[in-house]
Amino acid sequence: MDNYITRRKFVICGGLLTAGVAREGDSQMAHIPSLRRAPPLFGPEDIEPFVDPLVIPPVAKAAGRRTIPSQRTQVPFFRIPIAEFYSKIHRDVPPTRFWGYGNSMPGPTLETRTGEDIMVEWPNHLPAKHFLPIDYNLMGAEKGHPESRTVVHVHGARVPPGSDGWPESWYVPGKSVTYHYPNRQEAALLWYHDHAMGINRLNICAGMAGLYVVRDAVEDSLNLPNGDHEVPLVLMDRMIRRDGQIYYPVTDFPGAPWNPEYMGDLVLVNGKLLPYLEVQPRKYRFRVLNASNGRFYFLSLDNGAPFQQIGTDQGLLPMPVAVNRLAMAPGERADIIVDFAEHRGERILLKDITATIMQFRVLQERVPDRSALPQTLRPVPKLAEADAIRTRRLSLEEVDNQRGEPTIHLLDGKRWHEPVTEKPVLGTTEIWEFLNLTEDAHPIHLHLVRFQILDRRAFDVSAYIYENRKVLYLGEAVPPEANEAGWKDTVRTTPRASTRIIVKFEDYTGRYVWHCHILEHEDNEMMRPYEIVAPAEA
Repeated sequence: MDNYITRRKFVICGGLLTAGVAREGDSQMAHIPSLRRAPPLFGPEDIEPFVDPLVIPPVAKAAGRRTIPSQRTQVPFFRIPIAEFYSKIHRDVPPTRFWGYGNSMPGPTLETRTGEDIMVEWPNHLPAKHFLPIDYNLMGAEKGHPESRTVVHVHGARVPPGSDGWPESWYVPGKSVTYHYPNRQEAALLWYHDHAMGINRLNICAGMAGLYVVRDAVEDSLNLPNGDHEVPLVLMDRMIRRDGQIYYPVTDFPGAPWNPEYMGDLVLVNGKLLPYLEVQPRKYRFRVLNASNGRFYFLSLDNGAPFQQIGTDQGLLPMPVAVNRLAMAPGERADIIVDFAEHRGERILLKDITATIMQFRVLQERVPDRSALPQTLRPVPKLAEADAIRTRRLSLEEVDNQRGEPTIHLLDGKRWHEPVTEKPVLGTTEIWEFLNLTEDAHPIHLHLVRFQILDRRAFDVSAYIYENRKVLYLGEAVPPEANEAGWKDTVRTTPRASTRIIVKFEDYTGRYVWHCHILEHEDNEMMRPYEIVAPAEA
């Protein structure tokens, strides 16, 4: 367990340059819990690199057509079972047990188009007993609940509340649900994953994640790299025992196994450890997802070449942004272009700050490349602060025990089951200001909506705590980095700083969720419901 303890650091994100606020890439030790010693684990030094090719997740095929409830329209229907299976993550590692979608990890990619409805059935074929450790003290995970339960959320999708994957709407093996996805949104890389209350961190760690791609005519017209030259990269760190199985660390407190974050020494890319990808000397489009429980990535190429980032969580940026080091919090996506044209015959590594992720093998033979990297991509109209009808100040908090170990994480000091306090009116715009009182970066995700980041700004945490929630700013507000200046659904909130977003609440009324996307935090109360209400109800 020593390796886990020494490497368990929160990476401070956000790009703030004001005095007194940590800069992007800085890190510091968070509270270290008392963790039980781990069994023998594979480390990076035990894995021979670049012996397995990168695997591309299969594309889901429609099983027919179904009628949308309460409508006469028939739409493509998909059936993606949720089951246990074994898969080889590396040539030299025994087969690993996963729980996932469609017998692959990541699950099959759902390909859709803007305005084209689909329906997806998600049958639960899982075993009755979980293979990772459940903490029965957590909200929604109390004894008496079945160990094996799931509900599916498409992260970033604009869907009616009944298809969003409400955390308490889980269902057990032998049951199934069918959800309707209208796809009334611009082209973007979304993803689907488990969202079951109290065991979400365990189910996703077990492998329950997959990609959901929305395309549209605007994206088509840009002539970006496509087909074999558009490659998904799903990043998921793991601890792997010597028998090839996933290890999830627990505390040494009897009956309370929850620990504040899961950080693995090994990084899976599309379900493989240290894979390689043969690429032609031409442009490639990589759709990158951080599907890790709690790990922040800072990605770069070892030859120093920049990424050309063309999109973020909710679609294309206004123009490409050259990025030498790409910061990604859990739940975030990045759409990047890499041009290998001048690197024939080279071996190029994709790296994190502390780890190698994979290798690109550039072939020698020249090939024609008719794809483009346009200088303008898609307009992103700025939401005006003057249009916001209110600003909500919402604190991000951590409660520690006498040993300085986190015991619970809260949003605005409230637990999940307390009354709903955020009730935006349909069609209105609001500013949400997240006041991060902790020493850790928290990626905050709002279901249903897309938003824009306004700024980040250091503030006096002590004044807020001890002077009746007084907000005393310590420097100038810093706008988002250029590669964050698009539509987002997950935002990195900087420690001891304010992070402001502006969001318009559109499409549907009903209950949705906002939460930290560090899954261990989400499972331990850092998740709250919000409700979009009709104007007549306001």
